[in-house]
Amino acid sequence: MTSILPPPAPPAATIADVIEHMRAIEETLPASDGVACFNRMYLEVTLGVAGQVEQGTFADADWVTRLDVVFANRYFAAVDALGGPASAQPTAWRPLLAARAKQGIEPIQFALAGMNVHINNDLPLAVVATCAELGTAPGEGTHHADYQRVDALLDAAEQSVRESFEPPDLRSVDAHVAAVTNLVCNWSLNEARDVAWDTALALWAVRDHRLATELVTSALARMVAMATRTLLVAV
Repeated sequence: MTSILPPPAPPAATIADVIEHMRAIEETLPASDGVACFNRMYLEVTLGVAGQVEQGTFADADWVTRLDVVFANRYFAAVDALGGPASAQPTAWRPLLAARAKQGIEPIQFALAGMNVHINNDLPLAVVATCAELGTAPGEGTHHADYQRVDALLDAAEQSVRESFEPPDLRSVDAHVAAVTNLVCNWSLNEARDVAWDTALALWAVRDHRLATELVTSALARMVAMATRTLLVAV
């Protein structure tokens, strides 16, 4: 299964491109693949964000749209890196990419492990890159308010997405299910996004200091990788 790879694609330029690329990944990878499990959750969330953009939910739709695209492209780059040596894969993504075919890990574990990497590592980097590209700053305008509007959307969608990973015949909580539940309930999507915003502010503050930026981003990637390994323990 690990030999099956989605075709590389040019970086996304629009949310429509993001959705198209995610659907290509979904069509290529087996449903049991760890990356596919995360992709399934991410696609659902992205469709929700796209709908809110179209409905005019955000005060600065251009900023939210660009952030969504820059953010997704970091994930796509990690998937494309599957075609090369492990040493070339992004540090934060390596545990999930290495475990994507491992037996004994539940789909919800893969999905939340991907969210852990993407939010705690990629999101703050995407916020900084988007602001630099658009000539603004994280603390300016309605950026934080719009960021929190996405939190509200995720909060509404998270429970239904989690439930979609439960086996249809799951009616009783046995020891295995209890172990998985205890593991995944210790991870909160919205708390992770709160931390990611603070990390983005820290990275923005040191953006003109190359060494400080390298040290912070390197430490961030390693810490996220360690947390991801705890989510990918076979139970």
